[in-house]
Amino acid sequence: MPGAPQPYDERLTVPRSWWALAFGVGVAMALIVFPFGPLAILAGLVGGTALAMMGVSSYGSARIRVVAGSLMAGKARIPLEALGEAMVLDPAETVAWRSHKADPRAFMLLRSYVPTALRVEIIDPSDPTPYLYLSTRFPQRLADALAAVRTTTG
Repeated sequence: MPGAPQPYDERLTVPRSWWALAFGVGVAMALIVFPFGPLAILAGLVGGTALAMMGVSSYGSARIRVVAGSLMAGKARIPLEALGEAMVLDPAETVAWRSHKADPRAFMLLRSYVPTALRVEIIDPSDPTPYLYLSTRFPQRLADALAAVRTTTG
C-alpha cells in the first residue's frame, strides 16, 4: 500500500567517536606528507579526512527494515514467509552468538558497536542459511514488527 508507514526502519550508525578517529586519519596523512610542504599537508589533511569519513559513513549506512512483506537487512532481502521464530539477544547472548555459538552458514549483519541483536530462524527448506543474526539497538521492537507484519499478511 503506497504511503503506509513502515513498521520498522533502523540505520546502524557508527558511534560519534569514530568521526573523531576519521579526522585523526586525516591528521596522520598530513604528518606523512609534511616534508613536501604546506600544500601537501593541506591536501593530506583534507584527502585523508575525506577518505576516512567516507569509509565510516559507508560502514554506518547499514539498514534493517521490515517493508512490503520482506525483511531487508543490509543487502539481503528475505521474504517474511521464510522466517521462523525471532529470539531477542541480550548483550551477553549477543557476544556468544557472534563468537562461539555462531554458525558459519548464518547471515550476519554484525556491528560490534551495537550491544544487542536479534536471531531469526530461517524455515525455508531450500535455503542452507540456518538463521539471521542482526545487530540492532531495538531487538524487541524488530521482533514485534516481524510478528505484526506476519499476522497481518499471513
